[in-house]
Amino acid sequence: MSVIVAQALHIFGFQSRVANNICFFDEQIIVYPSGNSCVKYHIEQKWQKFIPGSEKSQGMLALAISPNRRYLAISETVQDKPAITIYELSSVPCKKRKVLNTFDFAVQEFVSLGFSPDSKYLVAQTGPPESNLAYWMWEKQRLMAIVKVDIQNNPIYQVSFNPQDNTQVCVTGNGIFKLFRYTEGTLKQTNFLRGEPQNYLSHAWLSEEKVIVGTDTGKLYLFDSGDLRWETSIEHKEAPIHVEKEEPAQESESLIEFPATSSPEVSSDLIFEPETQQQASLPRVSAVATYSKGFACSAGPGIVLLFEKSEEKEGYRESREIRVPQDQCSSDPNQSDKQEVVCIAFSPAEETLLISTNKNQIYLLSMASAEMSRGEAARFEYLNCPLHSSSITGLDTCIRKPLVATCSLDKSVRIWNYENNSLDLYKEYQEEAYALSLHPSGLYVLVGFADKLRLMNLLIDDIRIFKDFTIRGCRECVFSNGGHLFAAVNGNVIHIYSSTTFENIINLKGHNGKVRSVVWSMDDYKLISCGTDGAVYEWNLQNGKRETECVLKSCSYSGVAISSDAKIIFAVGSDHTIKEICDSAILREVPSFDVAYTCIVLSHSGRMVFTGTSSGAIRSMKYPLPMHKEFNEYPAHHGPVTKMSVTFDDQFLLTSAEDGCMIIWKIYDKEGRGLKRERDVPYSDEVLITRTDMEEKTQIMLELKTRVEELKMENEYQLRLKDMNYNEKIKELTEKFIQEMESLKTKNQVLKTEKEKQEIQHQDQLAELMEKQSREVQDLESGNNQKLLLEYEKYQELQMKSQRMQEEYEKQLHEMEENKSQALEELTEYYEAKLIEKTTLLEEAQDDARQQLREFEETKKQIEEDEDREIQDIKIKYERRLREERESNLRLKGETGIMRKKFNSLQKEIEERSSDIEGLKAEQQKLQGVIKALEKDILGLKREIQERDETIQDKEKRIYDLKKKNQELEKFKFVLDYKIKELKKQIEPRENDIKAMKEQIQEMEGELECFHKQNTRLELNIAELRLKLRATDREMHREMQKERDMEALIKRFKTDLHNCVGLIQEPKKLKESIRDIYEKYVQKADMVEIVGVDTDLHQEYTRQREHLEHNLATLKKKVIKESELHRADYVRIMQENVSLIKEINELRRELKVTRTQVHDLQSTLGLLNKRKKLPGQSAAPSPDRHQSPGILRLNPEEEMERIIEMQQIEIKFLRDQIREQESPLALRAIPDGKLPVLETERRSGVQSQ
Repeated sequence: MSVIVAQALHIFGFQSRVANNICFFDEQIIVYPSGNSCVKYHIEQKWQKFIPGSEKSQGMLALAISPNRRYLAISETVQDKPAITIYELSSVPCKKRKVLNTFDFAVQEFVSLGFSPDSKYLVAQTGPPESNLAYWMWEKQRLMAIVKVDIQNNPIYQVSFNPQDNTQVCVTGNGIFKLFRYTEGTLKQTNFLRGEPQNYLSHAWLSEEKVIVGTDTGKLYLFDSGDLRWETSIEHKEAPIHVEKEEPAQESESLIEFPATSSPEVSSDLIFEPETQQQASLPRVSAVATYSKGFACSAGPGIVLLFEKSEEKEGYRESREIRVPQDQCSSDPNQSDKQEVVCIAFSPAEETLLISTNKNQIYLLSMASAEMSRGEAARFEYLNCPLHSSSITGLDTCIRKPLVATCSLDKSVRIWNYENNSLDLYKEYQEEAYALSLHPSGLYVLVGFADKLRLMNLLIDDIRIFKDFTIRGCRECVFSNGGHLFAAVNGNVIHIYSSTTFENIINLKGHNGKVRSVVWSMDDYKLISCGTDGAVYEWNLQNGKRETECVLKSCSYSGVAISSDAKIIFAVGSDHTIKEICDSAILREVPSFDVAYTCIVLSHSGRMVFTGTSSGAIRSMKYPLPMHKEFNEYPAHHGPVTKMSVTFDDQFLLTSAEDGCMIIWKIYDKEGRGLKRERDVPYSDEVLITRTDMEEKTQIMLELKTRVEELKMENEYQLRLKDMNYNEKIKELTEKFIQEMESLKTKNQVLKTEKEKQEIQHQDQLAELMEKQSREVQDLESGNNQKLLLEYEKYQELQMKSQRMQEEYEKQLHEMEENKSQALEELTEYYEAKLIEKTTLLEEAQDDARQQLREFEETKKQIEEDEDREIQDIKIKYERRLREERESNLRLKGETGIMRKKFNSLQKEIEERSSDIEGLKAEQQKLQGVIKALEKDILGLKREIQERDETIQDKEKRIYDLKKKNQELEKFKFVLDYKIKELKKQIEPRENDIKAMKEQIQEMEGELECFHKQNTRLELNIAELRLKLRATDREMHREMQKERDMEALIKRFKTDLHNCVGLIQEPKKLKESIRDIYEKYVQKADMVEIVGVDTDLHQEYTRQREHLEHNLATLKKKVIKESELHRADYVRIMQENVSLIKEINELRRELKVTRTQVHDLQSTLGLLNKRKKLPGQSAAPSPDRHQSPGILRLNPEEEMERIIEMQQIEIKFLRDQIREQESPLALRAIPDGKLPVLETERRSGVQSQ
């Protein structure tokens, strides 16, 4: 398997299409679906824990939590087959308790689930066309009953159990409201609807008999035992509130940091109608939930109504209206709250109310705050932050900040912080966003919209457009690693712009299809692109030409990545493989095993590769890529993965998909390499802000300061007035209290007199009682004395009987002892004879044991090697577990603080409850009478218990026998463990020696590396000198050629002069011949000057040549000396290595010999101990005892120590001999390709040479 591990840390997303998508685990922890898993989320502490979905899951359809909050049921589709998985929520991490995936009836999917009140039964409703209702005892996977709910293929929305009855089930759908009761192994319908059928969207149980049901026409029906008892219709209340809220929305221009989402919906069924039609349409009651005072229901887009029990007989009245907040960052804030409520959930203590909407948002409301602000309009708040409601099309990270930017088809751009798992900025636009890139500084973002490509500044509280580029429908845009350039794709053309001057530097044309992915090399000199035309091009940005290309028309590429050294390109596409491309050729194709890869990303260290699949899974693998199935696969998203990115420090992986979810993964390496990259520069805290915003804020601050001062003055004045009023009231109260004190004093005196009278009466009554008691005591003493005398007589009789019995038993004991001694003598004789036989067998067994020992040693070697590997694996495993334990420890510390606060509040409650306990004590006395009646029933049950006790005793006897056998086996185990420990103690010192030798080898290897470096330096110097030599040779050849030319010229000149001398008698001809010679040989320069220059050049040439020859000679001498030194060092190192290997081999042989000797000694020791224990051994020793040499030794431990000492002396002696023999070999030359057998400690001799 791959050594790269990715662990999900946080997920931003929600799956609103899952039925019953919010469940409370306790007061603070909720469970909801996100991606391809369920999330346990703490509302206050904001942490997440994950319940991963099943392998190869195609998405969740419904959730259900048991009433005891222990189990969670999830309906899934796994490999086109329905399955129900039940998890145990109380265990950490959550474990799969049961999986229901084999069904005896036709089923495509389960649309709704429900647990029974005692959590033992599970009911599941299938969708059309089957529409079967299944009733399970889920722990035993037993199908109790099944019934077909509908024949007309109408959609069914919800199924639930009666909260107080395991046998009653309610089902609602389009034209369906049915109550079923489980009797005699079947589900029977108990109600029949009258009147026109409605589209029943939701329902909830108010009591054992009452069910509240909501329809798509805004009507609420209350059914009691299946009969209609009460109904009401919800009015569309949008228009008046809409007008009131419009004005403040227009006035406020500033952005809110965590606004509401306003993206379009995922499904086309849920798209809202225009405003005129919406007002006319009736609100849909799509969700209902009950609580102690009544129930809550949805009342149209973004509205939840609370109903409470009215004073009328069976009616309910509307008590509160709660609305989804408007989103000021939306492109249309007035329409942003028009979201259909999908699910409503109350916490167990009914302190919080949660709702989910069809735009993948979760909202929260504190019921206490809603009660406090009864007169005002209540508004929901976001559970954490607004989330994407549609497919995420772009994702990117930066270097200088822990930020990640995303854009989506919901027309929004969001900036997240992956360190503290929060949303920093968010804004929505008019057009859909297709691509996005974040500048390495984290201060700018480039977004490709449907109409234009926009460069935007990330301000402190806003995303503001800075520059527009006329590129329509840009599906891919990427900043360079340096941030000075960016690439934007327009169809099949890649535009390269400068991010400082915004000039179009170059356009890269060559793709025949749409470009799907673009990536920059680390040095920003190259750009790699891939497209649907099956082409992967490497572009040189200096000249705009293709350097390498790889075209495969059968594959439509979707993602590309490049190694850090820009030599290898990785590409993924429709052909289910990862292609490794180098120099226009495909080096390797790694199969994906029947899954299409959608994107690929490489870590900055180059050792980790991550891929996203069309099924939504993430795969991690190490580089070089494995050909076999050696990767880790994580079910992450419910839809194809669209984008992936690894942070600059290789700590986090960020993934997004078409399900609108973004997941932050922590990357681990089992080998502990390549993850802890030290950051030279910490993350920057700087933010952008415009001058106008700054001035506005300072002005607002000044206004607020003045306002605060005014309020202080007002408050001081009001405080003075209140002090005056309170002083007057205190005076009045003091007067009242003085009067009351005087009246109480008079009452106190009257009570004292009454008390004295009552004390006198009590004293009289006491005296009478004391007299009565003394008389009764005297009567009792006289009666008891008579009884004592009778009892004493009986005691003396019994004592006599006991003396007789004792004498009889002593006689019996004496007889038994005599019999025992006789039997013992017989047994000893029998066993002594048997012992002699066993000793002969033991010798044979010893021979077998020696043979087995040899085999054992061979197997032991293999086991030791296997154990070393296992120890390394276990070490890595436990180190990772230790990290997890530390993290959990920190979490638990936080939880303890919260628990202390809860403990203090509970103590206050205990004090309040103590007063209630006194009231309950009175009731306890009444119940004691009932207990007496029940005690009679208990006597009858005790008789049954006695009978069962007898059966239990029989079983306990069997258990006792088994325990005895177990004890005997444990004794054998103890003996074997002791032998293993002793063997390990003997191995440890040898292992320490081996470690020391290994350290020496490592040091020598370090020295070898140093010598290699020196060699390379010398080789470079030689290369330089050779170049210089070549240059001087060329100059020398040129000069020699010149010399030859000059000699030829001189010869010609001499011949011409000789001819001229022949004409010495004829002056005219002589003059003409001299003129001809002059014109021929002296044309541009004087001959004397040329000769002078030539002589100077010749002298300079000879001088330089002598200098270079001298330098070359010295360098040659140096090279010879250094090569000799290097060779000597190399010889020394090889000598040391060979000698160390020899020593290791000798030590291994010695270890083998000592182990065999130790085993022999242990076996002889065991024989001695056994024979000492046998009775009568000293009197009659066996004849075989003198034969074994091991038994004659006095102390085997001392013998072992002596043997080891002798062996150590022999080893030293042999080492000295080897040194003496191998010392002359150090001076010999090394034969080519072979190593000499030399001693380790030859450093001093080589260094002296």
